[in-house]
Amino acid sequence: MNQRFWKDKNVLVTGHTGFKGSWLSLWLQSLDANVLGYALPPPTQPSLFEIARVAKGMTSIVGDIRDLEHLKKVFTKYEPEIIIHMAAKSLVRYSYINPVETYATNVMGTVNVLESVRQSDSVRVVVCITSDKCYENKEWHWGYRENEPMGGHDPYSSSKGCAELVIAAYRNSYFPAEEDRDHRVALASTRAGNVIGGGDWASDRLIPDIMKALMDKRPVIIRNPNSIRPWQYVLEPLRGYLVLAEHLWNLGPQFSQSWNFGPNDEEVRSVAWIVDYLINQWKGNARWELDGAHHPHEDNYLKLDCSKAKSLLHWSPRLSISTALDWIAEWYRGYQNHNNMRSLTEAQINRYENYGAVGHEKSKLSDDAAIKKMKM
Repeated sequence: MNQRFWKDKNVLVTGHTGFKGSWLSLWLQSLDANVLGYALPPPTQPSLFEIARVAKGMTSIVGDIRDLEHLKKVFTKYEPEIIIHMAAKSLVRYSYINPVETYATNVMGTVNVLESVRQSDSVRVVVCITSDKCYENKEWHWGYRENEPMGGHDPYSSSKGCAELVIAAYRNSYFPAEEDRDHRVALASTRAGNVIGGGDWASDRLIPDIMKALMDKRPVIIRNPNSIRPWQYVLEPLRGYLVLAEHLWNLGPQFSQSWNFGPNDEEVRSVAWIVDYLINQWKGNARWELDGAHHPHEDNYLKLDCSKAKSLLHWSPRLSISTALDWIAEWYRGYQNHNNMRSLTEAQINRYENYGAVGHEKSKLSDDAAIKKMKM
C-alpha cells in the first residue's frame, strides 16, 4: 500500500458510521485523504463512530443510499474521486425479519451509488463491498473463487449476490474496460469474510455477543459452535480495499473485477474455538453455554479462495487469528477502562501498518508511546 497515494484524494465512504466504515474513515484520515462520509446515524449504541470521535477530521453527511436525489446532490457538491461503498444491512438474522429493507438497501442502494457515479464527472475509482455470503453456498471444504455462481439461502446473502449482479451489469454496460479512455471509471467489487475487531456492537454477531457477555460477567450464549467462518481482523480487508483502489486508479481496466479478501486456510476456525480463546484471554470465571432455541438457517461452512488477490494485488493477511483476538480483547479492555478510544483505535491502525513492514519489535516500541497517550 502506497500511503502517499491517498494524500489529498477526495474519498467518499458510504456507511462510514458503521463498524468497518468507522475504522476505514480513521485510517483514511491518518493518510491525509479528504474524507467524506454518507450514511444513516450510527446503527448501534454504543458505536465506534461516536466512541472514537470519527467525525472529527472528516465531512460527515447523514443520508440514506435509498435516496437517489440526495445522493446525486452530494456527488455534485463534493466531487469525490474515489468511492468506497460499504453502506448496507449486514446481518443474516435481521434480514429474515426485514427482507424488504435489506433488499432495498443492499440492492437498490448499490444501484443508486452506481447511478450517481454514472452521472458524475469527478469519480475515477469505485470499490463496492459485498460479502463472502454472495456465493451459492454448497458447504464445500475448499474456498470459493471469484468466478463461482452467486446465490444465497437467506435474504441478506441473496441481496449481496444480487448486488454483485448489479455491479457487473453497470461495469459491462457503462464502464467496460475496453472503453476506459472514454468513461475513465474503474469499478470493482470485493467479498470479505467475517470481519472482527474492536468497536463492533452489532446484535447477533459473534464477537460483540462474546465481549458484551464477558464485560457483563455473564455466560456467553452460542448458537452454532461448530460453524466454520473465515474470520479476519478488520484492517485486513480494509487494506485490501485500499490496495485495490490504488491499482484501479493506476491500471483500472486490468483490475475492474471481483476480488476475495479472507484469511489463510490455516486461520479458519470454528465458533467454539473463537469463544474458548477469548474466554481464556479475558480470564476470570467466564464460560459459554449452548443456545438450544430454534433459529433461522445459517450456513455452517464457508471459506474464500484469495489466491487472485495474493497473486495480482500482492495482498495477503498479516495477523494470525490469535493475534487478532488479542488486539480485540485489548480494545474492549481499553473501552471498559475508559481510555481515549480514538487514540487506542489509531494506535492499532499504526501497529498494523508497521506489523508486516518493520517487524514486531519496532511496532512494540511505537505501541508503548501510543498507550501512554491513551491514558492521558
